[in-house]
Amino acid sequence: VQLQASGGGLVQAGGSLRLSCVASGSFLRINVMEWYRLTPGNQRELVASITRRTSGDTTSYSDAVKGRFIISRDDAKNTGYLQMNSLKPEDTAVYSCAGNIWTPSTGSKDYWGQGTQVTVSS
Repeated sequence: VQLQASGGGLVQAGGSLRLSCVASGSFLRINVMEWYRLTPGNQRELVASITRRTSGDTTSYSDAVKGRFIISRDDAKNTGYLQMNSLKPEDTAVYSCAGNIWTPSTGSKDYWGQGTQVTVSS
């Protein structure tokens, strides 16, 4: 399984971006997907997560992005998304996805994707 993140770029403050994280592989199930960011000051922050539960997915957000970012998952596409709205210059960071993914051959394991740069200009 590999995770491929994309969708970063340069945007003005107040704008929006949508990041995608595609899990490649067959017959996989994404149990948990998380988005992290590494700030210019090298601080890693868990931004958002989405967890599969029998009663329905649960999501959580850091206080810094709550109300502005939305995490989601499309099982048919094996893809997770991070919709980022009302972006601020302090959202500038390298965003990476991580997931706990199940496959018939490996069971549930943790995987990391590479980062995608998000730059918000003031």
